[in-house]
Amino acid sequence: MRILPCSLVAVVLATACATHRSPETAAAGTWAIAIHGGAGTLGRDAPAAELQAYRDALQQVLELGRARLANGDAALDVCEAVVRLLEDDPKFNAGKGAACNEAGGHELDAAVMDGSTMGYGAVAGVRTVKNPVSLARLVMERTRHVLLMGDGAERFADTVAVERVPNEWFTTPQRRAMLDEVLRERAAAVPGAGKGTVGCVALDQAGRLAAATSTGGLTGKRYGRIGDSPIAGAGTYANAWAAISGTGTGEQFLRHTVARTIAARMEFAGEDLATAARAVVLHTLNPDDGGVVAVDAAGNAFAVYNSDGMYRALADSRGRHEVAIFER
Repeated sequence: MRILPCSLVAVVLATACATHRSPETAAAGTWAIAIHGGAGTLGRDAPAAELQAYRDALQQVLELGRARLANGDAALDVCEAVVRLLEDDPKFNAGKGAACNEAGGHELDAAVMDGSTMGYGAVAGVRTVKNPVSLARLVMERTRHVLLMGDGAERFADTVAVERVPNEWFTTPQRRAMLDEVLRERAAAVPGAGKGTVGCVALDQAGRLAAATSTGGLTGKRYGRIGDSPIAGAGTYANAWAAISGTGTGEQFLRHTVARTIAARMEFAGEDLATAARAVVLHTLNPDDGGVVAVDAAGNAFAVYNSDGMYRALADSRGRHEVAIFER
């Protein structure tokens, strides 16, 4: 007879004994939103004007999200609209201003998830789609699939009404300089940096949760590398309990299925949003791996990170309003 390791026995017993809980839901008219612009931030000693430009950009997208949720718009529509704005802002690593791969080009990933239906759509490695988050939504709504990548995603884009741009359109002088620095460090055998992503999670007045994430990936990444953002349960996830969007070292978020694990701790262990998110980000991930923004069905918005900072903005119908980079 095969004897199972003690650790595996514990996992099996915990799963067998887990109680499926119903989520605590919000009162009618409650809404909440949380946005991130990436865990790869400027340093604390960056010029004040540059840091303020990021806060202003976050404030702008937060105002859009707040207004639309207060107006009764659907969470998925709001998440897509917010992420589109962040994709169009060259300060962030998504869309215009996306990180360069090691060849100097751009391969963009994005995903959306509707927690009320478990609908999911994602694209990976797209090269000419101006707003990948919208193509991801079209994958969800107009195909039987969940994820399209590379040439397949580009061919699908040929069949739908999405704006196209040449690949070099995504390049900015700042991103090219970051690539050059990473390549120099790589040649000197010094690990390079360059993580960053954008995302939005929301609860609407009808009680629906949704998430959207978009990224250019790691600066200097290998051609064809896909991170966590388009992978269901890793960097993007939403169900009846919570909506989560992550940013940071994608390989780590993939290994630990970060977004789904947070939601599962709530569903099966009865943890609240903050407890579940802190446990995964602060105790499962390694220091400086990144962070998440999340919203639960009760209308609680939360952000946690283990890096030096994370561009983020949060608001809800109870009057909360927060825009921050480094402040805990």
